[in-house]
Amino acid sequence: MIHRRTCAVGAVCLSVSVLLAVLLPAPAAAQGSYPQRPVRLIIPFAPGGGTDAVGRVLAQQLGERHGQTFIVDNRPAGSGIVGAQIVSQAPADGYTLLFTFNSFASSARLVEKLPYDPVRDFTPITLATTSPLLLLAHPSLPASNMKELIAHVKANQGKLNYGSSGNGSPPHLGMELLMSRTGLSMSHIPYKGIGPATVAQLGNEVQLAFTPVLVGLPHMKAGRLKAIASGAPKRSAAVPDVPTVAEAAGLPGFDVSGWWGLLGPAKLPRPIVDLLNVSVRRILDDAEVRRNLLAQGMDPSPTTPEAFGALIRDDMAVWGDLGRKLGIKLD
Repeated sequence: MIHRRTCAVGAVCLSVSVLLAVLLPAPAAAQGSYPQRPVRLIIPFAPGGGTDAVGRVLAQQLGERHGQTFIVDNRPAGSGIVGAQIVSQAPADGYTLLFTFNSFASSARLVEKLPYDPVRDFTPITLATTSPLLLLAHPSLPASNMKELIAHVKANQGKLNYGSSGNGSPPHLGMELLMSRTGLSMSHIPYKGIGPATVAQLGNEVQLAFTPVLVGLPHMKAGRLKAIASGAPKRSAAVPDVPTVAEAAGLPGFDVSGWWGLLGPAKLPRPIVDLLNVSVRRILDDAEVRRNLLAQGMDPSPTTPEAFGALIRDDMAVWGDLGRKLGIKLD
């Protein structure tokens, strides 16, 4: 779900951000006064998923760099809405932050009474990582590639289940996109995060799911799940032998990818935004951190706050239009 225009802009903006960070000192207000006490990092999904894994890496590293504890607070309810609402209502002082998945933007326009506006009520700080979503199947499913999968599901229309990290989440919308373009029909079972959804798939409660590489790769290597295809536009370096849905199913332009990013409440002071932006960029530039993330299929992708804000607006438009066209409505 990362669009070429946004990434290109982000890449250019990042070079400017790096140059400014080198040439200019950190803002005096943020440098001298923030953080002076523990910071709460809200992760609006359950432990065990990609959002939680990357968020905890950043929390630990931010704490070490700033000499304060960044406390991870998992709030797995409402498909990410409950946690995001907490941050939207928090004081704009930098002591309550949100680390979230791209469902924050992709499902925003599908919720009839969303208790916040993803643009108006938040301050983008930086995009952190991106990753393709893998189409994974339970080993008992008699299909090992897209051709076999499509044939099997068509022969059993409506009989199979697929899981997701919640209604309107990228794994949900991605599967709906796949079904709409192939004529397939399956039942959707939403869970409170990709971690619980993966546990359900391991138990064969659901047979298929789009899952972040970070979460799915260990189960693939252990033979507990099998990869049918990657949802990204091009093959992932983490799983180079797994073809994309686009190439394997003949669906040009098919793109189901994930992103993870850091936000604060609206009107977060710019010195704090800049301090956190530079800190996250330096964490993701660390050789060991990069190596560990890349090994798990996560691509470090820091941007300027402006580029991250543009990505959020783009995803709201693109996936909101798809959701409404498919008749997806969220309470």
